[in-house]
Amino acid sequence: MRLNQIPFIVFLILMLPGCQNSQIKPKETTVIIADSSQPAALKRPDPHSYSRHDRVKIKHLDINLEVDFKDKVLAGFVTIDYEKIKPEASQLFLDTRDLKIKRITAVNDSNNPKLIWRYGQSHELLGKQLIIDLPDDGSAIKIQYQTMPKASGLQWLSPSQTNGKQPYLFSQSQAIHARSWIPLQDTPAVRVTYDATITVDRAVKPVLSADNNQQKGVDGVYKFSMPQAIPSYLIAIAVGDITHQKISEHVSIFAAPDVVEAAAYEFSETENMITATEKYYGSYRWGQYDLLILPPSFPFGGMENPKLSHITPTVIAGDRSLDSLIAHELAHSWSGNLVTNALWQDAWLNEGFTTYIESRIVDAVHGKERMVMEATLAYEALLNSMQELPLDQQKLINPTFSIDPDDYFSAVTYDKGRFFLDWLEQQVGREVFDQFLNMYFDQFAFQSITTAAFTQYLDDNLVKKYPEKISMKQVDVWLNEPGMPDFFTPPTTSQFDKIDQLVEAWLSNELQLTTAISRAWTTQEWLHFLRALPSQLTAEQLQLLDQTFSLTQRQNSEIAHDWLLISINNQYEVAYGRLITYLTEIGRVKLIKPLYEALMAQPALNNLAANIYQKARASYHPIATSQIDTIVGHNPDVSE
Repeated sequence: MRLNQIPFIVFLILMLPGCQNSQIKPKETTVIIADSSQPAALKRPDPHSYSRHDRVKIKHLDINLEVDFKDKVLAGFVTIDYEKIKPEASQLFLDTRDLKIKRITAVNDSNNPKLIWRYGQSHELLGKQLIIDLPDDGSAIKIQYQTMPKASGLQWLSPSQTNGKQPYLFSQSQAIHARSWIPLQDTPAVRVTYDATITVDRAVKPVLSADNNQQKGVDGVYKFSMPQAIPSYLIAIAVGDITHQKISEHVSIFAAPDVVEAAAYEFSETENMITATEKYYGSYRWGQYDLLILPPSFPFGGMENPKLSHITPTVIAGDRSLDSLIAHELAHSWSGNLVTNALWQDAWLNEGFTTYIESRIVDAVHGKERMVMEATLAYEALLNSMQELPLDQQKLINPTFSIDPDDYFSAVTYDKGRFFLDWLEQQVGREVFDQFLNMYFDQFAFQSITTAAFTQYLDDNLVKKYPEKISMKQVDVWLNEPGMPDFFTPPTTSQFDKIDQLVEAWLSNELQLTTAISRAWTTQEWLHFLRALPSQLTAEQLQLLDQTFSLTQRQNSEIAHDWLLISINNQYEVAYGRLITYLTEIGRVKLIKPLYEALMAQPALNNLAANIYQKARASYHPIATSQIDTIVGHNPDVSE
């Protein structure tokens, strides 16, 4: 059982001296308990941050870093402008993790005096609290520091790991990894503007979550500015052999030279997506909306870093069938980047809203049928996910405290949140609900809010206006009850009904499989077809499926994933070569984690899993290895 799954009272007991379980052994003091009833974490404004932003809050960062690929570190300084929330406050509290702090000084016109600083509370996941005595004159604070080679928010790749001629670096700051490469207040409740000066070798180019198109470095020095205030998890950097191609008024593709053309074709609908979203929810407020196509080791599908979304290459399918991921990251420009969850416990405010807006974009650009098919797949996956989740984790407001904020992200966060908004739309009508969301985004633009703030706004601006259609009692069921409300009507599509009938006819020998039946299928129909097959198939059935549809050779990452999962569960050895290639070439957790879990569920395939992982692990991001190490029983302290 992981630490973050322990009931809260047990968590407190385990933290008392002499009570630590040998299997749950934090490297440093987990929590300083202020009293016997609750830990200090829950008395801070954000339990996942050591910052006391209710006393002193950061307003602006000036980041100056040099990228050292040889030692795999960023070195330089950050200058912090702040404001006192409490006039009597005398200290600035920051989050750090595995940072080497060298010197802290006040920035003023005299002699840059050293400031007194020290470490406070610490925890293996949360890092170390950095406490700095404020300068008497209120001047900015300059922190000289260096990252560590294994910073959790950075991945360093050699040229061989990127199939290129140059090394590559990229960051992933969400949820609390920004503190591993910048000392700051690492909480979504604090929004900052920033400037940056990045120095690199002339053979590579840096890009940040800022304006990038006109960046031409002089002697390897690049300057950036982000004038809109953003939370720390949206500060991002990437450095490598990166070129760019402008594809429309607001959109450019940034990618390796051998990828940029394919990506430009794949994501050519992005400008249309922006237009559709602006029609529904108001102006796009960020200037450029560019896409950075990262190396395959990127652990997520996408990351909504403002002005430059980070995108996995696994959605380059050649037919634009997976570009709903672009719709999702774009939607964050309204829900998440513009209006942000103030606490990670309220992550559904970011992801549920975004998944709803994604569906509206797909509807506008690709049509209702595709949107409904994707909704149906998502609903089926949500129900399957809920079967594995404890009851509290099936609620949009999860009452169980977790020390790891990543535990608040699940299909519930994304899809139950989305279906809640679907239901609200269905109750009052699309036009009324769009007006409500427009007002919501305007009201809370560039702010971070809680679920309580949203529900109050919902009550005042929708529920009370339509009491015969929505009640706060129903809203409470969505937010605080497990499972799906019985008054919700799930999405369905006749396209999937036809596929179900086809599968049934084939299994009963009433239909012969031919390529003709699937010639016009979309990716979504292929996924439903594969998921409609029985869990156990005969060797003859597997061979027939593969020979008819060339499933083992499919390059569409989503279709390949589902087929490889079937192959593992049925020990279809013909597909093992493709499985090895798949797991060693990509690092997207959504796609690789279920395959490792399936391999480890088959005792006969445990050695195969271990051998593949041994070969692939070095190219995976730390976010991926932290999860898969546990699955395959890999101990990095022993193996490395």
